[in-house]
Amino acid sequence: MSGEYGLKKHFTGETAFILGEGIRTALPGFDTAGYAVEVDRRVPDLELKDRVLVLCEGLRSRLPDSYPKALDILRGTLVEELSEGRGMFKTSWFLMPVARYVEEYGLDHPEESLDFLEEVTRCHTAEYAVRPFVTHHREITMARFARWAVDPGHNVRRLASEGIRPRLPWAGTLPFFVEDPSPVLEILEHLRADPSNYVRTSVANNLNDISKDHPDLALATARRWLRESPVPETRWIVKHALRTLVKKGDQEALALLGNTGGEHVGVHDLTVRPAAIRLGDTVTLRFAVENTDTRPHRVTVDYVVHHVRENRRPIPKVFKLTELELAPGETRHLEKAHTIRPISTRRYHPGEHPVEIQVNGLPLARDGFELLP
Repeated sequence: MSGEYGLKKHFTGETAFILGEGIRTALPGFDTAGYAVEVDRRVPDLELKDRVLVLCEGLRSRLPDSYPKALDILRGTLVEELSEGRGMFKTSWFLMPVARYVEEYGLDHPEESLDFLEEVTRCHTAEYAVRPFVTHHREITMARFARWAVDPGHNVRRLASEGIRPRLPWAGTLPFFVEDPSPVLEILEHLRADPSNYVRTSVANNLNDISKDHPDLALATARRWLRESPVPETRWIVKHALRTLVKKGDQEALALLGNTGGEHVGVHDLTVRPAAIRLGDTVTLRFAVENTDTRPHRVTVDYVVHHVRENRRPIPKVFKLTELELAPGETRHLEKAHTIRPISTRRYHPGEHPVEIQVNGLPLARDGFELLP
């Protein structure tokens, strides 16, 4: 469809046809053509989640009323298990309506639904579909998560973490885990040194979620993990899990990651050029970082852009830049290009945009640029 972009553009009658052909292996009389026509008629002007729901509703109206029988038929749409590094957005994106089917219609059948979601997550993902079961059948579902956390399959282990993230993006929060994340941490204990990068990324994101509401608990967990599991996999998880606290300049988080000496580092000659740009243009930050101490230090260097809001008050956004090992008296010259491009999660407004350089969370230099109308 003209003018469409992103993942949503794929969820049309073409996806209905793909699903219908898979279903016909178990249900030869399935009306694939009618399903595709209905989807094409209903999806224009809808966003991704609503399009997926249209496809889901079309399945519901064409499959048996018996939910377990419907799941047996939907198994015909599943594909081979995803190998490490093979993402579902490239290979099995069309299964979103199948996972959504369980989310919408499976709550009265928790055991059958969780069995099926385990199959789905091996070749797609079930991180969104499983969340209503955490809310409405917590004991059964958490027992399943404990089992999934030690599954041989990396996709299943990843679901054990991703499905119970307290603040999973594009999903509703799990307020009971926001308030008390201890059941989540019990699951993550099994995954703190997982060999799969796919799983480790989820574990780090999960602990990062927890750090936003319980920073002391996240730090205590990270400290204990580093002590009890001194392996590269755990250190990688901890580093990425503490990123929000690091951006906020939390000194304990920085120290846990081996940062030292921020108070002995100076930032000189910061320039942000050009001084005035328009949306879509790029500014370049140039500056020098100097270790003024007689000892070497490891530092994290970030930059902060203070975006102008509609009420003219700035809101800071921290961007990662680099980590440096600085010898005594050493100076490093750094450069960073930053493009002010439109994104869906931020609106830009004209005005002065201050830019700061922070080292180990400490703001040490400031310049800026003007965003023109």
